[in-house]
Order: sequence, then C-alpha cells, then structure tokens
Amino acid sequence: MPTGKVKFYNADKGFGFIGDESGADVFLGAAALPEGVTSLRAGTRLEYSIVQGRKGSQAMHVQVLDAPPSVQRGRTLRDRKPADEMAVVVEDLIRLLDDASNQLRAGRYPDTRHGTTLAKALRAVADQFEAGR
Repeated sequence: MPTGKVKFYNADKGFGFIGDESGADVFLGAAALPEGVTSLRAGTRLEYSIVQGRKGSQAMHVQVLDAPPSVQRGRTLRDRKPADEMAVVVEDLIRLLDDASNQLRAGRYPDTRHGTTLAKALRAVADQFEAGR
C-alpha cells in the first residue's frame, strides 16, 4: 500500500489531499477516513489504497501511521506556571467567560476581538493544565 503525508484536510468540507511519495496529489474524502477519525493535521503520515475516480487518484481504506509532532507534547511539569500564578489566570478567564455569557444571553456573540482573546486564553489555560501529561 502507498504512503504519503496530508497536505491539507478541511473537516468542515469533508475533504483534503495527500502528497504521495512521488509528489502527486491524491484526493482524500471523509468517507475514506478510519472510524472515529474526523479530522487530520497537515503532515500526518497515512497508508492508503488508491482508486481512479473521474477526476483522478482517490485514497481509500486510509490508515493513520503517525501524526506530526505536536508542540504541546514537548511540555513538561517544569514548563507549568506556579499554582498561585495560574489561580490569577483562571480568575481572569472566568471574567472573560462571564462577559461572553452575558453577551450570548443578550442574543449576540462576543465581538471578534473579545472572541479571539477568549479563545487564546482558553488555549493557554488548557496548555498549562495538560503540561506534563
């Protein structure tokens, strides 16, 4: 079976492309993904079979060989902020979430700037809690 790496995959649209070993692009539809896999990151190595569709090569029976390295996986307990500093960060996050909740109750999503700030804060807190896993 051929192998290749995901060039891109858009879970919302349900398709992407694999760059095979020869450099050719292979179409990757959501139906070809293994059970339980709904999204793939660029760089993920795959093994698959190929069928010729009307528009060219198409991957079938995809198996994930390995995902690209994650920046998060390299974090250790030493990378964590001290608990007293994290308490302040969590309190600030609670205030941001409370503001967002009030806006949602008023029938509107937070403005883009507030939404972006909230998303970044959530990711940062999640990174701290996952460090060392």
